[in-house]
Amino acid sequence: MKTINSRQNPEIKLVDALKKAKERKNQQRFIAEGIRTIQTLLTKYKPIQLYLTEKAFSEHHINIDRNLITLVTDEVMQKISTTKTPSGVVGVFTMPQQPTSDLTPGLVLANITNPGNMGTLIRTATAMNVNTIVIVEGTDIWSPKVIQSTAGTIANVDIFELTWQELLNQKKDLNLCALVVKDGKPPEHLDLKKSLIVVGNEADGIPSEWIANCEQLCTLPMPGNTESLNAAVAGSIALYLAFSK
Repeated sequence: MKTINSRQNPEIKLVDALKKAKERKNQQRFIAEGIRTIQTLLTKYKPIQLYLTEKAFSEHHINIDRNLITLVTDEVMQKISTTKTPSGVVGVFTMPQQPTSDLTPGLVLANITNPGNMGTLIRTATAMNVNTIVIVEGTDIWSPKVIQSTAGTIANVDIFELTWQELLNQKKDLNLCALVVKDGKPPEHLDLKKSLIVVGNEADGIPSEWIANCEQLCTLPMPGNTESLNAAVAGSIALYLAFSK
Protein backbone atom coordinates (compact mmCIF):
# COMPACT_ATOMS: atom_id res chain seq x y z
CA MET A 1 0.00 0.00 0.00
CA LYS A 2 1.35 3.39 -1.00
CA THR A 3 0.53 7.02 -0.21
CA ILE A 4 0.13 9.99 -2.55
CA ASN A 5 0.15 13.48 -1.09
CA SER A 6 0.42 15.71 -4.16
CA ARG A 7 -2.42 16.81 -6.44
CA GLN A 8 0.21 17.15 -9.18
CA ASN A 9 1.23 13.50 -9.04
CA PRO A 10 1.14 12.05 -12.62
CA GLU A 11 -0.98 9.10 -11.51
CA ILE A 12 -3.51 11.44 -9.92
CA LYS A 13 -3.67 13.51 -13.09
CA LEU A 14 -4.52 10.36 -15.08
CA VAL A 15 -7.29 9.49 -12.65
CA ASP A 16 -8.67 13.02 -12.75
CA ALA A 17 -8.68 12.90 -16.56
CA LEU A 18 -11.12 9.97 -16.44
CA LYS A 19 -13.90 12.44 -15.70
CA LYS A 20 -13.87 13.15 -19.45
CA ALA A 21 -15.38 10.73 -21.98
CA LYS A 22 -12.45 11.14 -24.39
CA GLU A 23 -9.95 10.09 -21.74
CA ARG A 24 -12.08 7.16 -20.62
CA LYS A 25 -12.06 5.95 -24.21
CA ASN A 26 -8.32 6.52 -24.60
CA GLN A 27 -7.42 4.78 -21.35
CA GLN A 28 -10.22 2.19 -21.53
CA ARG A 29 -10.86 2.84 -17.87
CA PHE A 30 -13.62 4.32 -15.76
CA ILE A 31 -13.91 5.68 -12.24
CA ALA A 32 -16.42 4.91 -9.52
CA GLU A 33 -16.98 6.54 -6.17
CA GLY A 34 -18.48 5.63 -2.81
CA ILE A 35 -18.07 2.55 -0.66
CA ARG A 36 -21.42 0.99 -1.61
CA THR A 37 -20.79 1.37 -5.34
CA ILE A 38 -17.21 0.14 -5.03
CA GLN A 39 -18.17 -2.90 -2.95
CA THR A 40 -20.77 -3.91 -5.54
CA LEU A 41 -18.36 -3.47 -8.44
CA LEU A 42 -15.77 -5.59 -6.63
CA THR A 43 -18.09 -8.60 -6.78
CA LYS A 44 -17.35 -8.85 -10.53
CA TYR A 45 -14.57 -6.41 -11.44
CA LYS A 46 -10.99 -6.31 -10.22
CA PRO A 47 -9.85 -2.71 -9.73
CA ILE A 48 -6.73 -1.22 -11.21
CA GLN A 49 -6.43 0.84 -8.02
CA LEU A 50 -8.55 2.11 -5.14
CA TYR A 51 -7.86 5.52 -3.62
CA LEU A 52 -8.93 6.16 -0.04
CA THR A 53 -8.40 8.87 2.51
CA GLU A 54 -7.01 7.70 5.83
CA LYS A 55 -10.40 8.32 7.44
CA ALA A 56 -12.21 6.21 4.84
CA PHE A 57 -9.60 3.47 5.11
CA SER A 58 -10.07 3.28 8.89
CA GLU A 59 -13.88 3.19 8.58
CA HIS A 60 -14.31 0.64 5.78
CA HIS A 61 -12.99 -2.88 5.45
CA ILE A 62 -12.29 -3.71 1.81
CA ASN A 63 -11.12 -7.25 1.28
CA ILE A 64 -8.60 -6.83 -1.54
CA ASP A 65 -4.84 -6.95 -2.02
CA ARG A 66 -3.26 -4.03 -0.18
CA ASN A 67 -1.14 -3.34 -3.26
CA LEU A 68 -4.35 -2.21 -4.97
CA ILE A 69 -4.99 0.45 -2.33
CA THR A 70 -3.47 3.94 -2.33
CA LEU A 71 -3.94 6.31 0.57
CA VAL A 72 -4.41 9.94 -0.44
CA THR A 73 -4.83 13.22 1.37
CA ASP A 74 -8.16 15.03 1.53
CA GLU A 75 -6.82 17.52 -1.02
CA VAL A 76 -5.92 14.77 -3.49
CA MET A 77 -9.30 13.11 -2.96
CA GLN A 78 -10.99 16.43 -3.70
CA LYS A 79 -9.16 16.55 -7.04
CA ILE A 80 -10.15 13.08 -8.24
CA SER A 81 -13.64 13.05 -6.76
CA THR A 82 -16.62 13.78 -9.01
CA THR A 83 -18.75 15.15 -6.16
CA LYS A 84 -18.71 18.34 -4.12
CA THR A 85 -18.54 16.31 -0.93
CA PRO A 86 -16.16 13.41 -1.58
CA SER A 87 -16.96 10.05 -0.03
CA GLY A 88 -13.29 9.33 0.49
CA VAL A 89 -13.31 6.26 -1.76
CA VAL A 90 -12.58 6.34 -5.51
CA GLY A 91 -11.85 3.32 -7.67
CA VAL A 92 -10.38 2.96 -11.15
CA PHE A 93 -11.53 -0.03 -13.20
CA THR A 94 -10.86 -1.41 -16.68
CA MET A 95 -13.82 -1.15 -19.05
CA PRO A 96 -15.07 -4.68 -19.74
CA GLN A 97 -14.93 -6.02 -23.27
CA GLN A 98 -18.18 -6.12 -25.19
CA PRO A 99 -19.75 -9.58 -24.74
CA THR A 100 -19.52 -12.08 -27.58
CA SER A 101 -22.59 -13.96 -26.37
CA ASP A 102 -26.02 -13.70 -27.99
CA LEU A 103 -28.54 -11.10 -26.90
CA THR A 104 -31.13 -12.29 -24.41
CA PRO A 105 -34.43 -10.67 -23.35
CA GLY A 106 -33.68 -7.38 -21.69
CA LEU A 107 -33.47 -3.65 -22.22
CA VAL A 108 -32.53 -1.32 -25.06
CA LEU A 109 -31.63 2.24 -24.08
CA ALA A 110 -32.18 4.17 -27.31
CA ASN A 111 -30.50 7.58 -27.14
CA ILE A 112 -30.98 8.03 -23.40
CA THR A 113 -29.11 11.25 -22.67
CA ASN A 114 -29.65 11.68 -18.94
CA PRO A 115 -27.02 9.75 -16.92
CA GLY A 116 -29.35 9.42 -13.95
CA ASN A 117 -32.07 7.84 -16.09
CA MET A 118 -29.60 5.46 -17.70
CA GLY A 119 -28.19 4.38 -14.36
CA THR A 120 -31.62 3.96 -12.80
CA LEU A 121 -32.80 1.75 -15.66
CA ILE A 122 -29.72 -0.45 -15.41
CA ARG A 123 -30.19 -0.76 -11.66
CA THR A 124 -33.84 -1.74 -12.13
CA ALA A 125 -32.88 -4.27 -14.79
CA THR A 126 -30.44 -5.98 -12.44
CA ALA A 127 -33.11 -6.07 -9.73
CA MET A 128 -35.34 -7.95 -12.20
CA ASN A 129 -32.49 -10.36 -13.02
CA VAL A 130 -32.15 -8.98 -16.55
CA ASN A 131 -28.70 -9.67 -18.04
CA THR A 132 -28.77 -7.86 -21.39
CA ILE A 133 -28.50 -4.08 -21.69
CA VAL A 134 -28.13 -2.63 -25.20
CA ILE A 135 -26.95 0.96 -25.55
CA VAL A 136 -27.79 2.72 -28.82
CA GLU A 137 -26.32 6.24 -28.91
CA GLY A 138 -27.02 8.52 -25.95
CA THR A 139 -24.81 9.37 -23.00
CA ASP A 140 -21.57 7.56 -22.16
CA ILE A 141 -22.50 4.54 -20.08
CA TRP A 142 -19.12 4.63 -18.32
CA SER A 143 -19.51 8.19 -17.05
CA PRO A 144 -19.20 8.62 -13.27
CA LYS A 145 -22.82 9.78 -13.02
CA VAL A 146 -24.13 6.65 -14.74
CA ILE A 147 -21.94 4.36 -12.63
CA GLN A 148 -23.09 6.15 -9.48
CA SER A 149 -26.75 5.88 -10.46
CA THR A 150 -26.41 2.12 -10.94
CA ALA A 151 -24.96 1.86 -7.41
CA GLY A 152 -22.38 -0.49 -8.96
CA THR A 153 -24.94 -2.95 -10.31
CA ILE A 154 -23.62 -2.30 -13.82
CA ALA A 155 -21.16 -5.08 -12.98
CA ASN A 156 -24.04 -7.58 -12.98
CA VAL A 157 -25.18 -7.10 -16.59
CA ASP A 158 -23.81 -7.59 -20.09
CA ILE A 159 -23.42 -4.23 -21.84
CA PHE A 160 -23.75 -4.20 -25.64
CA GLU A 161 -22.94 -0.87 -27.29
CA LEU A 162 -24.49 -1.19 -30.77
CA THR A 163 -25.85 0.89 -33.60
CA TRP A 164 -29.55 0.45 -34.34
CA GLN A 165 -28.72 -1.58 -37.44
CA GLU A 166 -26.35 -3.81 -35.48
CA LEU A 167 -29.13 -4.41 -32.99
CA LEU A 168 -31.49 -5.46 -35.79
CA ASN A 169 -28.84 -7.82 -37.15
CA GLN A 170 -28.08 -9.42 -33.78
CA LYS A 171 -31.45 -9.71 -32.08
CA LYS A 172 -32.34 -12.93 -33.98
CA ASP A 173 -35.66 -14.32 -32.68
CA LEU A 174 -36.15 -11.68 -29.99
CA ASN A 175 -38.91 -9.13 -30.41
CA LEU A 176 -38.23 -5.45 -30.07
CA CYS A 177 -40.96 -3.88 -27.94
CA ALA A 178 -41.03 -0.08 -28.12
CA LEU A 179 -42.41 1.86 -25.17
CA VAL A 180 -44.59 4.55 -26.73
CA VAL A 181 -46.85 7.19 -25.19
CA LYS A 182 -49.90 6.17 -27.22
CA ASP A 183 -51.26 3.67 -29.75
CA GLY A 184 -49.46 0.69 -28.23
CA LYS A 185 -50.97 -2.36 -26.55
CA PRO A 186 -51.15 -2.57 -22.74
CA PRO A 187 -48.36 -4.74 -21.30
CA GLU A 188 -50.68 -7.58 -20.26
CA HIS A 189 -51.48 -8.19 -23.95
CA LEU A 190 -47.81 -8.64 -24.89
CA ASP A 191 -45.24 -11.37 -24.28
CA LEU A 192 -42.52 -9.15 -22.88
CA LYS A 193 -40.48 -12.06 -21.50
CA LYS A 194 -39.26 -12.79 -25.04
CA SER A 195 -38.56 -9.17 -25.87
CA LEU A 196 -36.00 -6.45 -25.74
CA ILE A 197 -37.86 -3.48 -24.24
CA VAL A 198 -36.87 -0.28 -26.04
CA VAL A 199 -36.87 2.93 -23.98
CA GLY A 200 -36.36 6.11 -25.98
CA ASN A 201 -34.96 9.59 -25.53
CA GLU A 202 -36.38 11.60 -22.63
CA ALA A 203 -37.60 14.48 -24.79
CA ASP A 204 -38.16 12.99 -28.23
CA GLY A 205 -38.93 9.34 -27.54
CA ILE A 206 -37.92 6.68 -30.07
CA PRO A 207 -37.33 7.80 -33.70
CA SER A 208 -40.24 6.85 -35.95
CA GLU A 209 -37.99 4.81 -38.26
CA TRP A 210 -36.82 2.76 -35.27
CA ILE A 211 -40.37 2.26 -34.05
CA ALA A 212 -41.20 0.88 -37.50
CA ASN A 213 -38.59 -1.84 -36.93
CA CYS A 214 -40.18 -2.96 -33.65
CA GLU A 215 -42.44 -5.99 -33.67
CA GLN A 216 -44.43 -4.75 -30.67
CA LEU A 217 -45.57 -1.40 -29.29
CA CYS A 218 -46.37 -1.05 -25.60
CA THR A 219 -48.22 1.82 -23.95
CA LEU A 220 -48.49 1.89 -20.17
CA PRO A 221 -52.01 2.80 -19.02
CA MET A 222 -52.11 6.15 -17.19
CA PRO A 223 -55.55 6.67 -15.66
CA GLY A 224 -54.46 10.01 -14.22
CA ASN A 225 -54.29 13.25 -16.19
CA THR A 226 -50.66 12.88 -17.30
CA GLU A 227 -49.23 13.05 -20.81
CA SER A 228 -46.24 10.82 -20.23
CA LEU A 229 -43.91 9.25 -17.68
CA ASN A 230 -40.25 9.92 -17.06
CA ALA A 231 -38.14 7.55 -19.18
CA ALA A 232 -36.61 5.84 -16.15
CA VAL A 233 -40.02 5.41 -14.49
CA ALA A 234 -41.69 4.05 -17.63
CA GLY A 235 -38.84 1.67 -18.35
CA SER A 236 -38.73 0.48 -14.75
CA ILE A 237 -42.46 -0.25 -14.72
CA ALA A 238 -42.17 -2.20 -17.98
CA LEU A 239 -39.20 -4.18 -16.64
CA TYR A 240 -41.13 -5.06 -13.51
CA LEU A 241 -44.20 -6.17 -15.45
CA ALA A 242 -42.07 -8.21 -17.85
CA PHE A 243 -39.57 -9.93 -15.59
CA SER A 244 -40.73 -9.88 -11.95
CA LYS A 245 -42.67 -13.17 -12.21
